[in-house]
Amino acid sequence: MPLFDNDDFYYWNQGTHVRPYHKMGAHPNQQGCWFGTWAPHATDVAVIGSFNDWNAKAHPMKRVDAGLWEVYVRGAKPGDAYKFRIARGGHAADKTDPYGFAMEAPASGGSFTEGLSSIITELDYEWSDGPWMDAREGPETLNKPVSVYEVHLGSWKHGDPGESLSYRSIAEPLATYVQEMGFTHVELMPVMEHPYYGSWGYQVVGFYAPTHRYGSPTDFKYLVDTLHQHGIGVILDWVPGHFAPDPQGLVYFDGSTLYEYDDPQMRYHPDWGTLVFDYNKPGVRNFLVGNALFWLDEYHIDGLRVDAVASMLYRDYSRGDQWSPNMFGGRENLEAIDFIKQMNETVFSHYPTAMTLAEESTAYPGVSAPTYDEGLGFLYKWNMGWMHDTLLYMSKDPVHRKYHHDSLTFSLVYAFSEQYLLPLSHDEVVHGKGSMWSKMPGDDWQKAANLRLVYGHMTGHPGKKLLFMGSEFGQFNEWNHNQSIDWHLLDKPLHGYVQQWVKDLLTLYRTHPALWDDSADGFEWIDFNDSTNSVLSYRRLNGDEELVFVLNLTPVPRENYRVGLPSEGRWEEVLNSDASVYGGGGMGNYGGVETTPVSYHNRPFSAVLTLPPLSMLILAPADPAEA
Repeated sequence: MPLFDNDDFYYWNQGTHVRPYHKMGAHPNQQGCWFGTWAPHATDVAVIGSFNDWNAKAHPMKRVDAGLWEVYVRGAKPGDAYKFRIARGGHAADKTDPYGFAMEAPASGGSFTEGLSSIITELDYEWSDGPWMDAREGPETLNKPVSVYEVHLGSWKHGDPGESLSYRSIAEPLATYVQEMGFTHVELMPVMEHPYYGSWGYQVVGFYAPTHRYGSPTDFKYLVDTLHQHGIGVILDWVPGHFAPDPQGLVYFDGSTLYEYDDPQMRYHPDWGTLVFDYNKPGVRNFLVGNALFWLDEYHIDGLRVDAVASMLYRDYSRGDQWSPNMFGGRENLEAIDFIKQMNETVFSHYPTAMTLAEESTAYPGVSAPTYDEGLGFLYKWNMGWMHDTLLYMSKDPVHRKYHHDSLTFSLVYAFSEQYLLPLSHDEVVHGKGSMWSKMPGDDWQKAANLRLVYGHMTGHPGKKLLFMGSEFGQFNEWNHNQSIDWHLLDKPLHGYVQQWVKDLLTLYRTHPALWDDSADGFEWIDFNDSTNSVLSYRRLNGDEELVFVLNLTPVPRENYRVGLPSEGRWEEVLNSDASVYGGGGMGNYGGVETTPVSYHNRPFSAVLTLPPLSMLILAPADPAEA
C-alpha cells in the first residue's frame, strides 16, 4: 500500500491536514521504514542514509499528488541517520527532514552548519501521568491560580561547571523545586532543535525534534511525565513566526522559496536574521498547525506560549519602509492572522483542556478573545505594558517616584480588556538590561525590599503570573545561558529571604480565591491618588472573600496612615514584606488593626496603619470566630 492516500492529498491541498506527522517524515515498521516529504518544485528526491551508504541512486522517492514524495526502504530501522537529497534542475542539496523526530548531535568540534542528519525515531513511551491528564484544566484556569516558572533547561542548574543537566537528570530536582516553591506551571524556553545555542531555542531548524543537547525524545517525555506526576503543568515556548537560515533546514527546501515568502521584502526577519513563514501556502499551515498538535499529542504538553506574535501580525514589523502591503494596501498580515486563528481553533477542538498564550506587545484587539467573536483565539495574552511600566517605575530612585505614580496605576485602565498574564521573563534580564536585583535602586537592603514590593504587587495585580528562573531569589548577575543561575546566593540571607517571600506569596495566591478573579469584578481601587506619599491601596475580591493590599513605595515609614475599609472589625495582617522573616525591619501592625466608624476613601470604616518603608501589607477581615 502507498504511504499517502486521497484523503491526504485533499486535506494537504486545503491546508487542513492537522496531523501530517503521521505520514510525513520517517515511520519504521518491522521490515523497514516509510519516508515522506513535501517538495513540489523538486525534479528528483531521494532518501539517503546509513542504511544505503548515502547513495542517492539506491532509494529514489516517488512523486505523488499535492507535491508529496514517498518511498519505502527495507532494512532501514530506528537509530539510522538519514537526509533527503533534493534536486531541482541541475542543483541538488541534502536536507534534514522537516518532520524528523530527532537529529544527531554534532561530532566533537563539529557544528550544525555541516548539515547534520535526522534520526529514524520511534516515539513509544509508557506514560504515568494519567491522573494529571484527566484532571488538567485549560480555560477553567481563567478562574484559578496560574503561576509560571520560566526555565532555560541548559542553565537552570549545572552538574559539573559548564555542564548542563540532561532531561532525565533535571526532571526530579526541577519538579521538586517548582512544587516546593508553589508554582503551578513550568514554561520551557524552546526545546525544538536549534543550531545556535545562543539563540536560546528561538532559531529553530527541527520543529518536530527536541534538542539533542539534553537527551533523546524519550528522555524529554520522562521530564514532562515527572513534572506532571508532581502536579506541575508544562508550557512550551513555540516559534511559528520564523525559522533558522541554516542551509540544511527549511530554507529553499526544494530549490524554491517553499516555506518562506516568495516576496524578498517579506522573506527575512531583520531583527533576527531568520526567514519568515509564508502562511498563505497550505503546506506551511499543515506543517505549523500539525506541529502545535504534535507536542500536545506526543509529549503531553499542556500549553503553547507563542513567541513574537506582534512580528507575525504586522507586515511592517521592524522593516522601516522595506515591506509589502497586504491585498488591501494595509499593514496587517492577513494570512498570519488566519493561521493563528486556525491554530488556536485546532488546538482547542482537539484539546479543550490545553492553553495557548501570546507574547504580543501591541494594542491589537481581541488577542485573547475567541475566534467566533472576531478574536485571535488565544487563552491568555502577555501583559507587556504592565511589565514595562512597573519595571520603569521600580527602577526610579524613590525620591522621584511621586512624579511617575501613573506608571503603576495606568495598567488598570486596560487590565480587563484581555485575559492577561503578567510576565517578568528572560527578556527583561538580558542584553544589558541587568537582573531584577540590579534594576532596583538603593543599597542591598533596599534592593531586596524593592524586589519584595515588585513581587507582592505582581501577586495583587489582576492577571496570571510568570517569573523567570533566578529572579525568585534575586539573581545578582544578568542571565547568561552558558552558566548556571546563581544558586550560591541562597547562602546570603537577603536572597534567601526574597525566595521565602516569593514562596509565601505563591502560597497566598494558591489558597485565596480573591486573587483568582482577574475580571473587573475582582479588583477595586481604595486609593490610587496618593502620589505625594507614593502609597497605593486596593482590594481583591471573589465572592465573600477579599484581601486589601497597601504599598508604601518609599523608604520613609508612614505612621498613622489611614485607609478606608468596607467593613468594621478586626483586619489581620496576612503578609507583611517588612517582617523580619523576609529580611525586613520588623515594623508593622502587631498582626492586625481594628477599624473605627470613620468614613474614609468613600468607605464607611477605616483603620490607621503603620506602613513600613518599601513595604507591602496584605490585610484580610478576621474570622469572627477567632476575633
